[in-house]
Amino acid sequence: MKRKIVAALAASFVMSAGAYADEIKIAHVYGKTGPFEAYAKQSHVGLMMGLEYATGGTMELDGKKIVVIEKDTQLKPDIGKAMLEEAYGDDEVDIAVGPVSSGVALAMLPVAEEFEKVLIVEPAVADSITGKAFNKYIFRTSRNSSQDAISNAVALGKEGVSIVTLAQDYAFGRDGVAAFKEALKGTGAKLAYEEYAPRDTKDFTAHAQRMFDALAKEEGRKIIFVIWAGGGNPLGKLKAMNPESKGVELATGGNILAAMKAYKALPGMEGATYYYYDIPKNPVNDWLVKEHFKRYNSPPDFFTAGGMASAMAVIEAIKQAGSTETDALISAMEGMEFDSPKGKMKFRKEDHQAMQSMYHFKIKVQDDVEWGIPELVRELKMDEMSIPVRN
Repeated sequence: MKRKIVAALAASFVMSAGAYADEIKIAHVYGKTGPFEAYAKQSHVGLMMGLEYATGGTMELDGKKIVVIEKDTQLKPDIGKAMLEEAYGDDEVDIAVGPVSSGVALAMLPVAEEFEKVLIVEPAVADSITGKAFNKYIFRTSRNSSQDAISNAVALGKEGVSIVTLAQDYAFGRDGVAAFKEALKGTGAKLAYEEYAPRDTKDFTAHAQRMFDALAKEEGRKIIFVIWAGGGNPLGKLKAMNPESKGVELATGGNILAAMKAYKALPGMEGATYYYYDIPKNPVNDWLVKEHFKRYNSPPDFFTAGGMASAMAVIEAIKQAGSTETDALISAMEGMEFDSPKGKMKFRKEDHQAMQSMYHFKIKVQDDVEWGIPELVRELKMDEMSIPVRN
């Protein structure tokens, strides 16, 4: 009996310590260096701006200072795993956010389970993160591959359309194509061929030829749909091969502004995007756009919005839980709605994936804008998309 009382008192003390600690520690574990460095920088800027917005500029919650500890995964799964272990173990953070890469994220998920601490995945996209690799400590503010796929299938999938895909040969690309293939069912479109390339590919000649050959066998409208993250500029390289002469169109989803410079050569191209700064109309996005222009002389980008969403989820979770204790956070976050630059998001209870709007666009070109502008065709709201529960 004494042991039970001591154990109960110890548990009570741990919970009280979590609820009343002097600081709230957040680890941002992300690929500060490596080929996704631009994504990482945006994500961190968004995280910090989101914490600022959600705390009214104080960077405090209930009188407790918010401390953000940065860890660089270098875009390597083993290092990402070690950095999260260090954050939970040595730094004793309350919650972690990150990483950029899906491959790194998959290596980090078991660490959250081992330490029994919440990890908010942002911006890694692979379905398997909140699917077959999921555990109860994982929440994701980023969209997943299915959300990307379903929104793009809505934009492109029509009767008489033949599509081939070009994707990177790792979790992000493979999961993306699998989800896109599933989402095309019932649209009348046909997925004629899948092409995969290494993440660091710069010469797309052989890949393009195989795709052109596959489409040459098809009738009707023909599209190459590109699922790509990072460098290499596959759209620009494919465009230089004159696909129009073969009756082939290029299509892709949204991306960061630097990548969308290639879109300027593709007026009228349709797709779907997670975010473009001029699309959402709400107070959070209004503040983000205004402040980002003021501080950086540029609009907030794709992953800036995601970083801000993750920060707002953290603050809302702690407010609702009244604590940084893990079980209290999980209880508060399952089914939790929270504000973001995209409007309302909601963590689905079954797999902790954030339900959110996506945006069907058509590219518009303006001489005074460096990139192709994704002009809104239609907002696809969270309740309009049937996102599979892959758990």
